Amino acid sequence: MAVKLRLKRGGSKQRPFYRIVAADARSPRDGRFIDTIGTYNPIPAEYEVNINEEKALYWLSQGAQPTDTVKNLLSKKGIIAKYADSKKEGK
Repeated sequence: MAVKLRLKRGGSKQRPFYRIVAADARSPRDGRFIDTIGTYNPIPAEYEVNINEEKALYWLSQGAQPTDTVKNLLSKKGIIAKYADSKKEGK
């Protein structure tokens, strides 16, 4: 089973709100998911991102592939760098 870290859309028209989830790659965008990792609200002038770092690192270590948008959000929070450092220490 291929797992992806991706956005699940919520909110109403013109007011999007996203949850960052770990989901099977074959499931639909707003369908079943395995675990919720965080939230992303693009509406405020300074967008809000809340990510549970432990869960994100766990799913990355299990081989989950983030989508482009989620990868950018994780990079801005510094989680991708921590994951890369942990991989270097393991070798």
